[in-house]
Amino acid sequence: MQGLVDSFWRAVAYCLHPRVNALSLLPLLIAGGLVFAFMFFFWEGAIAGVRETLESWRLVESLLQWLDKMGLQSFRSALAAIVVLAGVLPVVILLSLLLVALLMTPAIVRLVAERRFPLLEKKRGGTLLQSAVASLGAALLALVLLILSMPLWLVPPLVMVLPPLIWGWLTYRVFGFEVLAEHASAEERRALLRQHRIQMLAMGIVCGYLGALPSLIWAVAGVTAVIFAPFVVLLAIWLYTLMFAFSTAWFTHYALGALQARRSAQPVAESAVIIES
Repeated sequence: MQGLVDSFWRAVAYCLHPRVNALSLLPLLIAGGLVFAFMFFFWEGAIAGVRETLESWRLVESLLQWLDKMGLQSFRSALAAIVVLAGVLPVVILLSLLLVALLMTPAIVRLVAERRFPLLEKKRGGTLLQSAVASLGAALLALVLLILSMPLWLVPPLVMVLPPLIWGWLTYRVFGFEVLAEHASAEERRALLRQHRIQMLAMGIVCGYLGALPSLIWAVAGVTAVIFAPFVVLLAIWLYTLMFAFSTAWFTHYALGALQARRSAQPVAESAVIIES
């Protein structure tokens, strides 16, 4: 427990580091550019298609007619855009996560290792290709789970539980591998992920709930978020990038600390075996 809390506050401090803030700009530029390109080429068509689909559903159309009678005509025009934004948001989160894992994680791991674990030997038990395949596979599985679980989000308690659990599992899978890839051997990595599975999964779930905070922008902004959609999306991407950077720093401090403790304990264990024999 002490290791979790200590690594948490160290990660918070590292998020204020100028190098980390500078690194967050590259994922922001890439993800923001892709989202703006989508909005430029497909935004109007996507809204028109969703509006046509919604109006073909009798239940939705009856609801919209009732809202019109209540003087809420603006909601009809905004509903299609809200649905499109809700569909884009999970893709934005996944894209931000993958970009942070590929572009920021190696640099953050090096920064933490240089400042806190300068003598920790690098055994390079994971390659860049393995890391990319593992991250992409976990992200696709998480996306499928999110889509399949969406009907359950209509149940109020579950919407506060299922998405953070899925994002927490994804964060644990991605960063648990990434932060140990350079310093741990393959055997050490597997042993640490198995030994600290509960702690790292708990860290991932906490990060999953933290990841829900940028989504509050949509709830607070309401219909205004539709009007300023490009800027709101850009702000959300930046917040997601910083949140995933914090997750990287937290997992790095915890995992490298656990790796150093494991290696320090090995000579003691070997000496005990020699004495007994």
